[in-house]
Amino acid sequence: METSRSTPTPSVEIVIPVYNEASSLARSVTRLHTFVAERFPHATRITIADNASTDATLEIALRLADSLDGVGALHLDAKGRGRALRAAWSRSDADVLAYMDVDLSTDLDHLPALVAPLLSGAADLAIGSRLARGARVTRGAKRELISRSYNRILRLALRASFSDAQCGFKAGRREAIQSLLGDVEDENWFFDTELLWLAEQRSMRIHEVPVHWIDDPDSRVDIVATALEDLRGIARLRRVARQAADRAPATPSPRAATNQAH
Repeated sequence: METSRSTPTPSVEIVIPVYNEASSLARSVTRLHTFVAERFPHATRITIADNASTDATLEIALRLADSLDGVGALHLDAKGRGRALRAAWSRSDADVLAYMDVDLSTDLDHLPALVAPLLSGAADLAIGSRLARGARVTRGAKRELISRSYNRILRLALRASFSDAQCGFKAGRREAIQSLLGDVEDENWFFDTELLWLAEQRSMRIHEVPVHWIDDPDSRVDIVATALEDLRGIARLRRVARQAADRAPATPSPRAATNQAH
């Protein structure tokens, strides 16, 4: 089910995946809608993607879609942030596809810098980074340690070069995003990491924006369960990388090539 008051094709579509966010949804979407209308110079659609919420989230999303220009609501019968992004992004006609967490932990002032290199063609994907030089982060020591450790594991295990896989503030050109979706297997929290890793494997250009980010103390993320899911995802991508390497034809050494020429 999908509903929206706005039909023109936008330059940017921002997806907000939600699950049981009745208490904060209206406040956050209204704040984002005001920012986009007053301070963001691109035609924008905001899509609330409801992941089978069991509270009043869907009803609130539908009311917002009915009352605010450029806001739409999408309902899915199954949970999963990755599933919500896949559903919204795969049907979008916007030039740039973006998403952000409903808590709006990332300062919205970074939004123009996130999409600018995508609209200009200078990058294929863009990510907010809490670990890049110049970022300002307010969160507890435990979550800071977990985040840094996870991204270090990505560098060691998958040779990833992006600095922050999990910040809920990302965007990409529609052609780039939609070309990757068919190969992303995860439907939950690891979706982001897998999308970025695949983009790197295909030599896509990833632009990083250092962000000002404030932790939401009411976050519903189960840190332990998410960490275990992420580790399983990393192990799966390592297997994928090894299988690709095994299938790749051997490249002859310069000496062997010279001998073959004679």
